[in-house]
Amino acid sequence: MTTTLLDGPVIDLALLGLALAFLLGMLRGVLGPLVADRAIAADVCFFSVVASFALLALRSGSEAFIDVVLIASLLGFLATVALAALVTARSA
Repeated sequence: MTTTLLDGPVIDLALLGLALAFLLGMLRGVLGPLVADRAIAADVCFFSVVASFALLALRSGSEAFIDVVLIASLLGFLATVALAALVTARSA
């Protein structure tokens, strides 16, 4: 097995950045005055978790994580569309 740049500290740094994005998204969700702010914060939090699953799949080499990432991405997209419809219905 060959060692690449993505094996060690780069994935750890990316996971740290995703954790920071998740925390900032949670903060925006709590402090956001509008429903749209909370919807965007939920998307940021969800997709940071999905991206961390993708990085963990890259680190472990497990193909099962990739299936989880694909299904979660599809569900996240559908949830985003539903939240967008809800926000536009409330503003109209």
